[in-house]
Amino acid sequence: MQIPPFSLDAQISDIGEEIEEALVRVFRSGKYIGGHEVASFEEAFASKVQTSYSVGCNSGTDALILALRSLEIGKNDEVITSSFSFFATAEAISNVGARPVFIDIDPENYLMDLDLIEKAITPRTKAILPVHLFGRPIDMDKLMEIAENNNLKVIEDCAQAVGSSWRGKPVGSFGDVGCFSFFPTKNLGAAGDGGAITTNDFNLVKIIRELAIHGMPKRYLHTEIGYNSRLDALQAAILNVKLIRLNTWIKQRKEIANNYINKLSVLEAIKLPSKNLNKNVGHSWNQFVIRILDNAVVNNKEDKVDIVLESDNRDHFRTKLQSLGVNTIIYYPIPIHLQPAYKELGYKEGSLPITEKVCNQVISLPIFPELKSYQQSYVIDTIKKIFNK
Repeated sequence: MQIPPFSLDAQISDIGEEIEEALVRVFRSGKYIGGHEVASFEEAFASKVQTSYSVGCNSGTDALILALRSLEIGKNDEVITSSFSFFATAEAISNVGARPVFIDIDPENYLMDLDLIEKAITPRTKAILPVHLFGRPIDMDKLMEIAENNNLKVIEDCAQAVGSSWRGKPVGSFGDVGCFSFFPTKNLGAAGDGGAITTNDFNLVKIIRELAIHGMPKRYLHTEIGYNSRLDALQAAILNVKLIRLNTWIKQRKEIANNYINKLSVLEAIKLPSKNLNKNVGHSWNQFVIRILDNAVVNNKEDKVDIVLESDNRDHFRTKLQSLGVNTIIYYPIPIHLQPAYKELGYKEGSLPITEKVCNQVISLPIFPELKSYQQSYVIDTIKKIFNK
């Protein structure tokens, strides 16, 4: 049996006909840029996130860049963020001329350690860019209090957290701006790149819309150097079909996550996500991430335990899983602060010890709404077999 880490096959089978009808409708309309489908999605998505406005754009990366630009963050400014994220989080900060300042993460939830934020603030700090990683929201009450006390802007990176919430309030509705990605593997995925920005500030919406269309407030008048970053009508049509199913899909993800947690909790060699999440945490389970702990013992042969894993334990575990048909993904093997592109920032190994340790241990198990019970059981039983349980 082969279990993929993520698959759209069942989803396409289920709603493919409806998506095809939507695409044909757009094609026949002749309106491929903007138009009803985009406006309809922006309105529906803003309602979903409980903000006054939503602006579609080309990608989650562009959403971050447009958000930063709209808040006038640029040269010589600093933005505090996490190094344990996809590269785009920091890349967007650099692309507007600002400097990313990385702080370490909480080893329990892999989110930026809020107790370290104020120590990282300097006279150049303009904003905090929290990442709601793997679908788990950060404590936005505490973060917003820190931001308000220090007069800092907040840009929420919600790329992996469509459908997540904190105290029942959707992520993307707390900060000045929320930034979302609709990459195909997300909880709400397009058939290509796509993104959105959410906010309650009309002035920011006006700036963002202008920046997204070449800095153009009206045709052929350009007041800023902008971008070509629009959510096209075909992608919006697909997202309109999918958005109404988001709650159901997230419910299915939660059921899978709970099954993994309940069945794998007997294993001491791995660290699972928290079994009893704080009631404030509305996790959307975009990924199910575990850590393979140091000195985990792997059953390498049929009845013989003969490998004691040390620094390379995660890689041994992943190879063994793959040989038995369970395919996984590693998010992220190299933290952003140690990427060659950021060598000029001066971070060295040991700069963010928890982030670096976690990067060497995490691995993501298969999770998507259509993952069948027998497939989940196979993943669970295979892991138990590997650890001789």
